[in-house]
Amino acid sequence: MGKVAKTASRLTRFMRERQFVRFTRSFEREFARGYVLDVGPKFFLLALQSDQMRFDGFSCFRVADVKNLGPDPYAAFAEAAFKKLREPMPKKPRVSVASIEELLLSASRLFPTLTIHREKVDPDVCWIGKVEGIQQRQVALLEIGPAAKWDRKPTSYKMSEITCVGFGGEYERALHLVGGDPPAR
Repeated sequence: MGKVAKTASRLTRFMRERQFVRFTRSFEREFARGYVLDVGPKFFLLALQSDQMRFDGFSCFRVADVKNLGPDPYAAFAEAAFKKLREPMPKKPRVSVASIEELLLSASRLFPTLTIHREKVDPDVCWIGKVEGIQQRQVALLEIGPAAKWDRKPTSYKMSEITCVGFGGEYERALHLVGGDPPAR
């Protein structure tokens, strides 16, 4: 069994056991923490814990990028804090991690904006917007900037370069609340 298959198997076990996990990835030193909600062949879905001891949306990470995966050694504290803060465990959204195409399309049907990361191309930048379409192994993303203004035309990104997709987080929600839906074209 290869490294990716072993990681996927461990992620699946943690999902079944509802184990609070932490891991790093090839691109960053900080740990990501949360509950694994689904595992696909290349991506998995995580209910992401924020620094404020809240759940802050969902992230889909590439299985191949995961390092240092294990039960979070501070899980008892985190779970006690969630309970006292009345922070419910997020329910799994109807997002498919069967392929990057299905992930992008299913997430875009449920959430008004999503964030893509291409950390091998540019580790310090993310792109937030609405999926306008997928063709020829690229996703067309109509972006909304930090001033909550929508671009006029979508930008295309190679799906093979996407390392993480996020949605349902407070920042994406705030951008959409201020910027609204994209203007009709």
